[in-house]
This record gives sequence, structure tokens and C-alpha cells, in this order.
Amino acid sequence: MTTPFAIGYSDATDSAAVRERLILEHLPQVRWIAARVHEKLPPTFAMEDLISTGIVGLINAIDSFDPTHNAQLKTYAEYKIRGAILDSIRGLDGFPSHRRKDLKRLEESIARLEQSLERAPSEEEIACDLKISISEYHSWLYELRSISIGSLDAPANGRDGAAVLHYIADTTSDDPIQQIEKAALEKLISEGLATLPQPERLVLTLYYKEGQNMREIAPILDLHLTRIAQLKSQGILRLRSYLAKRWPTGRRGI
Repeated sequence: MTTPFAIGYSDATDSAAVRERLILEHLPQVRWIAARVHEKLPPTFAMEDLISTGIVGLINAIDSFDPTHNAQLKTYAEYKIRGAILDSIRGLDGFPSHRRKDLKRLEESIARLEQSLERAPSEEEIACDLKISISEYHSWLYELRSISIGSLDAPANGRDGAAVLHYIADTTSDDPIQQIEKAALEKLISEGLATLPQPERLVLTLYYKEGQNMREIAPILDLHLTRIAQLKSQGILRLRSYLAKRWPTGRRGI
């Protein structure tokens, strides 16, 4: 195998040996990047899946690296590893196909009702729009309890650039534009939280800002754990609708 990093080696055997050594040397980098991404994801994401995808990105980086571009392999590999992991997240969110369809229908319903009513629709109004009973609607919300603000599922309007969590990028970046966009998105999320019905706003505030889990939130609000899960899903769906309308297409991840 002849690859750019193997320039100067006399035959394919030497090249393959170098390739294998570089893969082994950079495996800790894969695990480090995967861990940083994993800590920002819901528990439905398996660390092992992220690592496996990251290794594919690493191999691609090694095979395509060109040292004549005055870049370090470590830097280039990080870019390829992170990109491969982020690209894979959509398929690893734990939702079966029928739940993805429910999620899309819910987002479309909320967006449609918000536009026509010019306010946040009630659960009963959403269930009516979906032509399902309120108990079935609550069942949908519970089944979607692992949904996150940062899910990579496309928002209802289908704008690829508006999906909120191409936003699991390096939060320690020194890129001033990225830092500005991060601050703008954080401000937008705070504004979106303020528009939610109080029970949903309280659940999301306790969950995301105070670091409480749902079992800890239930006694605080004197509600059953199942209801907390439903309120969390409903609040996130509303917030995603709010962000999808206001976060411009094409902005980079945070």
C-alpha cells in the first residue's frame, strides 16, 4: 500500500507497518475524543460505538494524510475522528424507525400549531392535531424520553443547517467566530426556555442548568417520574421548534 505518510519507505511492507504503528499510536486520541463527545450525549449512546466510528475516521486520516501541506498528523486526525463520530450520531440515537416517524410528526404538529395559534399549543391541542388520544400522546412523549436538545434529528422544517447539535464540537476552541456563535445559541436557548409553559420550563431548568436527573426532579415537583419524563420530552420538542425557526441555516456547530 502506498500512502502519503509512507513517503520514503521502499516497499508496501514498510508502508503497511508504518500504517499499523500510526493507528496504534493514535488510538488513545480516538478514545479521548469519543469520551468528550459521549459525555455530552444522552445515555442511549454507547461509548463503544463512538470509538469504533472514530477508529474509521483515524484510518481515513492516516490513509489520506499529506505531510507536504505543513499540517501535523495529530491535528488532521482529530478533525477526521471528530467528523466521523459526529456524522454517525444521527444513526446512534436509539430511536427505532417508527419512533423517528412519531418524532417528526410531533415536531411538525408543534410548528404548525404555533404558527396558527401564535402561542404554545396545549397537549390536548397537539393530540387533537395528531388525531390521537391524550393518553396515546402521553405514551409517545414517554417513549421519546431520551430525546435531547442537541439531537441531530433534523427539525420539522428540514433545514440541515438548523439541526441544533452539529453543536457537539470542541467547546474549548479558540475560534472567535465559534465562540460568538456559542454565546448566541446559549442566549437563544435561554430565551426559548422562557417561552415554555411553567412545568416544562422547571423540568428543563432543573435538568440542564441544575444538573438534576429525572428521579431527583420528581419529588421536587411532587410529580410521578413518568410525568417528569413526559414534561421533559414536551419541553424539548417545543424548544427545538423555537430554535429551528431562529437559528440560521449554515451556522457551524458549537
